[in-house]
Amino acid sequence: MAPLGASPDGGTPPTPDDLRIMARQLGRPMRGMVAVAHRCPCGAPDVVTTNPRLPDGTPFPTLYYLTCPRANSAIGGLEAEGLMREMEDRIASQDGVAQSYRAAHERYLRERGAIEEVAEIEGVSAGGMPDRVKCLHVLAAQALACGPGVNPLGDEVVDAIAPWWQPTSCAARWADAGVDGDSGD
Repeated sequence: MAPLGASPDGGTPPTPDDLRIMARQLGRPMRGMVAVAHRCPCGAPDVVTTNPRLPDGTPFPTLYYLTCPRANSAIGGLEAEGLMREMEDRIASQDGVAQSYRAAHERYLRERGAIEEVAEIEGVSAGGMPDRVKCLHVLAAQALACGPGVNPLGDEVVDAIAPWWQPTSCAARWADAGVDGDSGD
């Protein structure tokens, strides 16, 4: 699967349209955002990079945050079907999966630490990494932001929900909100 707009350079600064779209996606303004890490094929942001410490001082371990409501809903369905338990069983029984998942955890920590070291969350990544699978949303966000091959379980989640942006373009949703969905221009 192609990276679908992954930002290997760490992302791009958000535009005013991006900020409006994300506020609409989340139902609140985005907090602690560093960059747009991935864009939906329609052009709207769907994964952001966040600061490991929110503006109010709260430690925030989630480096890559999934904002797309369609992707979030589809992933919620996978969680309800028990995919997290199946993945966790594979981590425990398949050395290759465990090693790749640990490498994704270590990369997550390095990338977050490059933004800011926060003692309260030192060694803690997100999504249950490296030994558990606690949140498929976080794994998919890392896979989208970093591209295929970084988080194998995140890649599986992204593959399972694709094409989450169809049957209609997300751009139509943002156009109805008075926002240009192709906010990358």
